[in-house]
Amino acid sequence: MTESIVAFANGCFDILHCGHLRIFQYARSISNHVIVGVNSDWSVKQLKGNGRPIVGQSERKEIIESIRYVDEVFMFDELTPLRLIEEIKPDIIIKGEDWKDKQVIGSHIAEVKFVPIFKIGQYSTTKIIEKIRGEK
Repeated sequence: MTESIVAFANGCFDILHCGHLRIFQYARSISNHVIVGVNSDWSVKQLKGNGRPIVGQSERKEIIESIRYVDEVFMFDELTPLRLIEEIKPDIIIKGEDWKDKQVIGSHIAEVKFVPIFKIGQYSTTKIIEKIRGEK
């Protein structure tokens, strides 16, 4: 029997874009079970500020659950997914390459792999929202 490899990715996923999909695709390509942690509405507001999230937590969770690369989705109500990572104990944590120079939560628990999904800043929910609002 093939060894089970669990990959974990997390984020706000306020407005889903191709960068998010590429993270899920990559996770599936190197594992046989993909778990996604989604920040709660409270958590997103704390991290991103007033006016966020644009899309509510139950809708964001449902959208991600419908993606074929994803096996399970969990909501977390903290500022970081550490508690969830400690519970799941994934083999791999997946992050976009924009995280290469940042502290990745859970890196002491699982191997971290970076997805070369974009030029830095090419895919950004914040930039999409700014564009919609006519901001800089």
